[in-house]
Amino acid sequence: MTLVQHQLNASMMLEAYRHGLFPMATDRQSEEILWVRPRERGIIPLDERFHISRSLQKQLRSSRWTCTIDQSFDEVIRHCATVPREGSSGKTWLSHRIETQMCDLHGLGVAHSLEVHDRDGLAGGLYGLAIGGVFVGESMFCLRPNASKVALVTLVERLRARGFALLDAQYDNPYLQQFGSYVISNEIYSALFAANCNKPVAFI
Repeated sequence: MTLVQHQLNASMMLEAYRHGLFPMATDRQSEEILWVRPRERGIIPLDERFHISRSLQKQLRSSRWTCTIDQSFDEVIRHCATVPREGSSGKTWLSHRIETQMCDLHGLGVAHSLEVHDRDGLAGGLYGLAIGGVFVGESMFCLRPNASKVALVTLVERLRARGFALLDAQYDNPYLQQFGSYVISNEIYSALFAANCNKPVAFI
């Protein structure tokens, strides 16, 4: 299901997420907001089904990487805005309007970033929304090989440690499937979200 809307603010966005919707735009400059609720939802497991390859395990043991939380949210989301949507001929789903409201949600302590650094600076990262015990992953980027993988593994480790119950990837894809991602129906997702969105856990 897709709804089209032109008005947008942070509280409206949060309420939409609580109803299983998330915003997309047709390009970076678009003023039009598409509220999307897919029939199937991509989920990244937080239990033993989460898979880390041997080569990635070796990368994680390396002293090359340093990870931080909420240190460069604006920079992370700007990099994510350069990542094209699948099948979009290079267009991003993250418009300036959506970016502005995500930054407002970050100021409210709802949206968070995870940054991966190497000796040359910011190498990759991701951002998403923490709503109770649910983390809705929005986007990730990679400036150096494996940096986004390090970001995802670090996110999963943090969510496990903090007691989160659900990591929503919105859409499943081959990149996430290497970690053990899977799909569930929108009905199951809605039930899981409702059961965990008020869970008293904190990302920070």
